[in-house]
Amino acid sequence: MMEYDINRPWMSLDPWQEDYAFKTPPNQDCFLLCGRQVGKTTAMSIKAIELCIKHFKKGEFVLINSITEKQAYHMLAKALAYAQEKYPKLIISKGKDKYTKHKLLFKNGTGVLCYAAGEEGGGLRGFTIKKLMTDEGSRMSDEYFIAASPMMSVIKGSMDIASTPCGKEGFFYKCSLDKRFKRFYVSAEDCPRHTKEFLDIQKERLPALAYAQEYLAQFLDDLKRVFKEELLNKCCILKRPPNIRKGDSYYLGVDIARMGEDEGTYEILRKVNNKLFHHVENIITKKKRTTETEQKIIELELMYKFRKIGIDAGAGTLGVSVLDHLLVNSSTRSKVVALNSRQLTQDREQKSRITILNEDMYNNLISMMEHGEILLLDDDEVRASLSSIQFEHVINRGQPTKLRIFGSYSHVAEGLIRAAWEADKDRRLDLFIEYTGKSKVLNIWDD
Repeated sequence: MMEYDINRPWMSLDPWQEDYAFKTPPNQDCFLLCGRQVGKTTAMSIKAIELCIKHFKKGEFVLINSITEKQAYHMLAKALAYAQEKYPKLIISKGKDKYTKHKLLFKNGTGVLCYAAGEEGGGLRGFTIKKLMTDEGSRMSDEYFIAASPMMSVIKGSMDIASTPCGKEGFFYKCSLDKRFKRFYVSAEDCPRHTKEFLDIQKERLPALAYAQEYLAQFLDDLKRVFKEELLNKCCILKRPPNIRKGDSYYLGVDIARMGEDEGTYEILRKVNNKLFHHVENIITKKKRTTETEQKIIELELMYKFRKIGIDAGAGTLGVSVLDHLLVNSSTRSKVVALNSRQLTQDREQKSRITILNEDMYNNLISMMEHGEILLLDDDEVRASLSSIQFEHVINRGQPTKLRIFGSYSHVAEGLIRAAWEADKDRRLDLFIEYTGKSKVLNIWDD
């Protein structure tokens, strides 16, 4: 086998990728249960092109989608790269049908379409599709598949659905039990591009259940979704406001990214009244230096005049240097708070501290959502991040049971829990001053 080239992955496909992309009948439903980074989107992108060129007739299309636009565009970009090398003369590259981030059309009248599905698939109604290719299927709701399935009926189309697992629930799990699907199971430990050394490190760092789900692609009862579909449907209903309301109270939560593939996020809440907060902005960045993060926070402060700014700034994290600079900046020093999932600094002199755990902040956000005290943006990135958050109980003999919260796409959720924590704490202070009584916080982690 040739050495793997990340820019030309089709030159060194794994046997399962060859089978899926070139040998499986075009009208066969396929189920791909995969560990992280094993090449599933590469295989799907190649198959999409092969279907259009070799099997489909004029007017027949592949629709590739995922929860977010970014994930869907990533798949189409791979498909385009493959088509440009293998079938460059068949691509429509000029005029109104020239390829875009939403479509790749061929001279034989077929093509690949690309749209974000969202969790519920409302944006897909109206299409007629010969092959539906769905990535991150375990994070999509039953409503998505209800909306998507009729697209394939009249034209006698078929579905390929792929994902890492996310607990034994939902449509994706049901598909794993449906024998009408041709099933592909791909563990990260069977992928030659993962080194044994890397996987051994992940196995040491991660709890056994998390490693089994993310890398071995196993469905597990003991890992549970934190934010249920019903709760997201209830709360994720807002559109971005057209302007900033001067004089209102705003709160910023920041999750700081590294220079690699991680994404950072700035989540902004507005206080409507003491009983309600609105999520008004969600800004995602990538590959930003800490100095750029500091500057972005200061720029947002000038625009919104925040009451509080919560950032992840624990020992050994990137947020420490950001916090240090914000504490000496006149516009932010009285507002910034280190929320590092371990210890909360009460004042900027760092003399007073209380213990705070990650589950406290998640518990607070869940409680606010359940009580109708916070409404969130109806945004694919927001839904995808909250949908990815799971929890497990870690039990070791002779030690107290611990709760672990994690997610494969957690950055937005991490920003939101910090903004909500500061907003709720500020609200409770106002309630105390007004003597309107105490509100009860639920513990969602009790089973």
